[in-house]
Amino acid sequence: MSSKEKDRDSQAPLTPAMFHILLALADGEKHGYAILKEVADRTGGKVQLSAGTLYGIIKRLDESGWILEKSQRPDIGFDDERRRYYHLTELGRRVAMTEAARLEEMVEMARAKRLVRKPRLA
Repeated sequence: MSSKEKDRDSQAPLTPAMFHILLALADGEKHGYAILKEVADRTGGKVQLSAGTLYGIIKRLDESGWILEKSQRPDIGFDDERRRYYHLTELGRRVAMTEAARLEEMVEMARAKRLVRKPRLA
């Protein structure tokens, strides 16, 4: 994929599943099962990605240059050789930040139309 295609793709809205995966990797590398578990935990079980969905999206994110499979493995005592670890690239972080800002703008528009309440301060 050319850099122009990557830049164009980075401006497009992401699917919710794509955004959840990028969000899961925002704080560090994870293997596939850890990504699935974090997404389910963070959403209170509302989002449950299947392995097929996860790895299809991982392939697309990798091809876009948004994530990379790590070549270095954790210490053998803490690793399962079948696991593949992924991390967010700088481009992937920018894409996730752009999408978060886009979603924030959408929520502000919904608030202006009184579709979403303003958050209460503690």
